[in-house]
Amino acid sequence: MIPEESTNPMLHQLLVIGIVMFVSLYVGKWVRLIKLPSLIGYMFVGVLAGPYVFNSIDKDLLTHLDFIVEVGLGLVAFTIGAVLSMASFKKTGCGLASIILGETIVAFIVITFGVYFFFGNLPLAILLGAIGAASAPAGTVAIIQDYQAKGRLTNTLYAVVGFDDGLSVVIYGFALVFAKSMLLQTNGHAEYTVLAQLWVPFQEIFLSILVGGIAGFLFLTLVKRLRKEGDVLVLSSALVMTLVGVSQQWHLSLVLTNMVAGMVLVNSGREGVINRVRQATSMIMPLVFILFFALAGAHLDISALSVVGVGGVVYIISRCIGKAGGAWLGGTLGGADPKIARSIGLAILSQAGLAIGLALIVQKEMAQIALQYDLPSAAEIGATVLTTITATTVIFEIIGPILTRHVLLKAGEIRER
Repeated sequence: MIPEESTNPMLHQLLVIGIVMFVSLYVGKWVRLIKLPSLIGYMFVGVLAGPYVFNSIDKDLLTHLDFIVEVGLGLVAFTIGAVLSMASFKKTGCGLASIILGETIVAFIVITFGVYFFFGNLPLAILLGAIGAASAPAGTVAIIQDYQAKGRLTNTLYAVVGFDDGLSVVIYGFALVFAKSMLLQTNGHAEYTVLAQLWVPFQEIFLSILVGGIAGFLFLTLVKRLRKEGDVLVLSSALVMTLVGVSQQWHLSLVLTNMVAGMVLVNSGREGVINRVRQATSMIMPLVFILFFALAGAHLDISALSVVGVGGVVYIISRCIGKAGGAWLGGTLGGADPKIARSIGLAILSQAGLAIGLALIVQKEMAQIALQYDLPSAAEIGATVLTTITATTVIFEIIGPILTRHVLLKAGEIRER
C-alpha cells in the first residue's frame, strides 16, 4: 500500500488519461462494428469519465487539459490547409465559394428569423444565428480520415469546414456589435458607437491570415532541410503549438492561422516536401483524435438536454434547414456539382468548440453590460445563449458525424471495412 502522503496528484491524472485512451481505442473499434463512427465511441467514453457522470476527469483536470483540445483543433486546421491547393480552387472556385457563402449566411438568416419568431428578442436571435453559422471542422476531418474518404465531395468538405469558420467569425463579430448596440440604444445609452467596434472582426481575420502566412513560409524554409520523418513531425507539431499560443495571446483565430500555414505549404512547397509533412502528421492524428474527442465528450453535460425546450428545438431545426438549404442554394447559384450542392449541407452540422467558445464570450459580454449599464435583460440574453448552445452541441455532436459518414458513404467516397 502506498502511504497517502507519498501519492502524487500528477500520477493520478496520468493514470486516468491513460485508461481513458485505452478504453476509447477499443470502444471506438466496437462502435465501428455497429456502423457508427469511431469518434462517437471516444466521446461516449469521455462523457462517462467526465465531471457530469463518474467524475474521473474532474473540472479542474479538464481545465488543465484544455490545451490538448486547442492543439488538436490547430492540427486539424493545419491538415485542412495542407489539402487546399489553388489548383483545386481553379476547378471548383465559384461553386465552392458560393457553397461556403450560402451555407454560412443562409444559416445565420434562417436561425435568426426562427429564434426571433419564437423568442421575440432580436439581439438574442442575431447572436444565436451568428454562432449557429459556424461548423466544427474536427468532427468532419475525423470522419474523413477514419474512413480514408477520397473524392470531389471530400475535397469540397475540407475547404468548406475550413473557410466556414473564418466567415463565421466575421459574422459573429458584426452580430455582437449590433446586438450590444440595440440593447444599449433601446435602453437610452446612445453613447455606444457601432463604427468604433466594426473594425474588430476584420482585424482578427486579417492578422490571423498574416501570421499564418508568415509562419507557413518560415516552416516551409525549415522543413525542406529535414529528411527524417520524426524531425518533420516535431517541426510540424512545434508550428501548430506556436500558432495556437500566438492566437491565444493576440486573440486570433487558431483555425485560420493554422489553416493558412497549411495552405502555404501545399501551394508553395514541392510534392516531396508536402508528402513528407502529410505522412508525418498522419502518424499522430489517431492519438490526437482520441484525446480530442474524449475530452470534448468530457465537456458535454448530458443533463443539459433536459433544458433544450422548444427554443432549443427551434434552433436545431433552423440550423439544419439553414445549413442544408444554404449549401444547396449557394451551390446551385454558383454552378457547383448538383450532387455535392444537395448533400454537403448535411455533412457540416457538427457544432463544438468554436460555438461554445463564442457563446462563453457572449455570456461574459452580456454580464458586463448588465453590470455596467444596469440591464438585467442583457444577462438573461447571455445565459440563454450559453444554455442553448451547450445543450444543442450535445445533439449536434452525436448526429453530425453520423450524417457526415452517411453522406460520404452515399457519394461512394468511403468503403466499409
